[in-house]
Amino acid sequence: MNSTPLSLKQRLAQAQAVLAPGVYDALSALVAEQAGFEALYLSGASIAYTRLGRSDVGLTTFTEVADTLARITERVSLPVIVDADTGFGNALNVMRTVRGFERAGAAMIQLEDQTFPKRCGHLDGKAVVPLQEMVGKLKAALDARTSADTLILARTDAIAVEGLDAALERAERYVECGVDALFIEALRTPAQMDTACARFAQRIPMLANMVEGGKTPVQSATELGARGFRIVIFPGGTVRAVTHTLQGYYASLHQHQTTVPWQKQMLDFDGLNEVIGTDELMAAGKRYE
Repeated sequence: MNSTPLSLKQRLAQAQAVLAPGVYDALSALVAEQAGFEALYLSGASIAYTRLGRSDVGLTTFTEVADTLARITERVSLPVIVDADTGFGNALNVMRTVRGFERAGAAMIQLEDQTFPKRCGHLDGKAVVPLQEMVGKLKAALDARTSADTLILARTDAIAVEGLDAALERAERYVECGVDALFIEALRTPAQMDTACARFAQRIPMLANMVEGGKTPVQSATELGARGFRIVIFPGGTVRAVTHTLQGYYASLHQHQTTVPWQKQMLDFDGLNEVIGTDELMAAGKRYE
């Protein structure tokens, strides 16, 4: 684990793409940090999946995401990219969201041009707000932040609604606002990815979103970095992996009425305490006795 990680702004100045796994709470963030990642992605979809047991269809709120973010940044030192969906409303809502997420420790705040309530970028039936409305929201976000080290990531979902050319034109307008990074959601083919990178990658860091079973072909961070992307996220893979494991665990417990058959696939009491630093926590407490 890197005890003094670079800021995200510093890391993006380097050539190699940043691979940021999806996290959804402090424990998943801690385990990801211990695995050696340089940044984390707090997925709005994953918060909906885990906190609500629901789909990513705009049900999560500003306060739920801000609370989750604050718990993560209190526990880990890595920079966190946070999914702010549409900013939870209009330009005034966006300003509140940016200020709140910045206070909670966000390194980068992602804002998208979907209508509210939004839905997962890889679900059908999306709609986008008028271009000028999104431009206003991005300008509000940039004005609201108190530090230039708090980065603003502009996302467009327009490919599914208006087509690739219109999405690229929207992205152009968003770059002109002065945002720090660009996310063109649900690029369908490697050719579309190359078209987007050819237009923007030399001018602004671009993010590639890898969704298992989604619209975009899944590639490695190395491959995507070679195409020109500077940030690569696997936002929901963590929850999909955890859910698969839980299905097996619960099925085994229900069948056998004990965890014994599953114990080789799980941590024991001491193992989990080692991961979460129980000994260090108890030692810290003793200093105040």
